[in-house]
Amino acid sequence: MAEGNDYIKILGDALKGRADWLERNELPKLKEEFRSYHTGFASLYNIYLKKGLINEDPYKQEAKIGELEVPNSSSFSEMEKLDQLTQRLANYDNQLDFLVNFYQFSVEFLNLDRIKRILGLVKYIDWAHLTPDSLSPMTKAVADLTNQIKIGTESLTMSVISESLSNLSKAYSPIMATLKFLADYHRETYKLNLRSITAGMSQADASNVSQIRKKFSQGRSGTPFYPDLAEEIIKEDYSKEGPALKEEVLKKLKLAEEKPKQLKAQVNFKGILIEGILGLGSTAGTLSEIVLKMDENQAILESRKQGFLQKLKKIWQQMLNKEQEAVYYDVEYIDPVKSIPVREKINFSAFRNDLDRKIRTLMPITSRGTAFSKLESMQEEQLIGFLDRNIREVQSLHKILTALDEFFKAEVEKDDRDRIKGIKPELATIKNAILRANSKRHEFSAQKEEEEQFRRLGVSNETT
Repeated sequence: MAEGNDYIKILGDALKGRADWLERNELPKLKEEFRSYHTGFASLYNIYLKKGLINEDPYKQEAKIGELEVPNSSSFSEMEKLDQLTQRLANYDNQLDFLVNFYQFSVEFLNLDRIKRILGLVKYIDWAHLTPDSLSPMTKAVADLTNQIKIGTESLTMSVISESLSNLSKAYSPIMATLKFLADYHRETYKLNLRSITAGMSQADASNVSQIRKKFSQGRSGTPFYPDLAEEIIKEDYSKEGPALKEEVLKKLKLAEEKPKQLKAQVNFKGILIEGILGLGSTAGTLSEIVLKMDENQAILESRKQGFLQKLKKIWQQMLNKEQEAVYYDVEYIDPVKSIPVREKINFSAFRNDLDRKIRTLMPITSRGTAFSKLESMQEEQLIGFLDRNIREVQSLHKILTALDEFFKAEVEKDDRDRIKGIKPELATIKNAILRANSKRHEFSAQKEEEEQFRRLGVSNETT
């Protein structure tokens, strides 16, 4: 019995250390991986819509989600394909949005049941093996969609597609690794709690899963019973292999616990700023989708405004490779500082070039490649300057895009309004990214101020 009590104490200490490690190191990274994952999928989803390969789900914005649910993954006929993909991919986008923006990324909240739900979402489409001969109906269908949009697609959209597929595929391994760490923690915590029940039972009853279930069910209504974990306890406590199995459990937990102790841990101020920059980088795909819609809207508006001679002149300029005349639009927006309406003449051609430049700047950031390495090599002052500049620039783009969204809807002929593509969901996504980036900037300032206060008091806020 003493040996059993010693193991329980050692196991409890190991689990506490691992929980701290997960909270401090793994779960923040897991949330960022899922944010990148959702951004990648949302970009593809919007392209599928743009190319007419799926339809807008009229119920998508009205869907109320109380808990994560993996969308339907069963097979469907060719006749059902359009409707099924429209509904399922809209639902999948909503579920990922709910996961990123409403789930709590904490050890306590992400229990075994929720881990199972998240795993279902991650495995719903196999992005690393996106082939038309996949045995998964959804992977096969999405592979078909993706291959179709690659045909005759302009270079900018192809870049978005490639970047999105790369991010989705690369996110899989780190996400699965963290979920396994989390699941291992909860399995061993569940077994530790279950031992508090078996401790008061005779060895004969404590070696019987049915008896353990019976004892467990008393006063634990609504709490799930996992017979496989009860079986593990029996093997660890009463079989010949028990000592080796227990040693394996402690070894598994010890490895996870000791990872952050290999280096002296202290507040990673650069990491806070990089998180903010990555959040802004995730808007590249959204901006690319807006560009496609803006170009369509502008073409619809200009086709009505131009007479025959103007259209002929435009064609002649294109044939001679002459620079076309700039297009100006009078738009109105609310000044964010004074909160008053402001009218401005926008050079749409120049603005489109600004959009393309910003997309090219932000796109490489989230790929964890050369651009990301450059960020990691920057000094804090350089990072804060880079973050500030990009927040201002994305805010300015958001302001003008909001005004252009209203402008196109108001300026086209009445019978063309249904053809105008709205961008409110994309604008909301960008606004959220700006808010998150600003939040990281403020967090950085607060942490630096706190460090300075500690320094003045002669106290270190480092942890070991």
